[in-house]
Amino acid sequence: MKTYAKSRPVLLVAMALSLFATGTQDTVAQEASHTLIVRDGKFEPSTLNVKAGVKIKLTITNSSAKSVEFESSELNREKVVPAGGSGSIYIGPLAAGSYPFFDDFNQSNRGQIVAK
Repeated sequence: MKTYAKSRPVLLVAMALSLFATGTQDTVAQEASHTLIVRDGKFEPSTLNVKAGVKIKLTITNSSAKSVEFESSELNREKVVPAGGSGSIYIGPLAAGSYPFFDDFNQSNRGQIVAK
C-alpha cells in the first residue's frame, strides 16, 4: 500500500506531461514557416500563398543596404529589419483572403499574403 501512495504523484505528473506533449505536437504541426526576402527594393515573392487556418512564422530577410519596415494594417503587424539582417513575426491563423503589406520606408515596395 505504501508503494502505491508514493508512486501516485509520479503517475499523475507523467500523465500530465503526456497530455501536454500531445497538445504541443498538434500546435507545432499546425504552424508553417515562410520567408520574404527584400532585394533591390522589392519583396520576393511579392505574393506569398499560405494555407488558411494555420499559424505562420514569417521571416523577413533584408539583403538590401537600407533598413526596411514590413507593415500590414490588415495583419496588425510591423517589423523593422536592418540592412543585412532578418526578423520574424507570427501571424494567423488567417481566414481565407488577401492581406496586403508594404515597406513603410519605401512605400512603392508592396506585396500581399494570400490565404487559401
